[in-house]
Amino acid sequence: MSSVNMLQAKSTLSRLVEAIEQGKEREIIIARNGRPAARLVPMDSVPAGRRIGVARGKFEVPDSIDVHNDEVARLFLGGQP
Repeated sequence: MSSVNMLQAKSTLSRLVEAIEQGKEREIIIARNGRPAARLVPMDSVPAGRRIGVARGKFEVPDSIDVHNDEVARLFLGGQP
């Protein structure tokens, strides 16, 4: 992992991106006034974030949840209930 300041990142952005794309660098930290401000990483290594199961245990699904499926399908297809 390497670190560059903002001015250096501005003037060498294409080279920094190329280094990431070619795997020469795993990540590059961009600093502003000596403090880390941003991270340059390859697109495929960016975590997508946790999504599936985030509401697990917060809701109770009734056993009768599918009772009206036929009626709802008819309504979507333009039929009358």
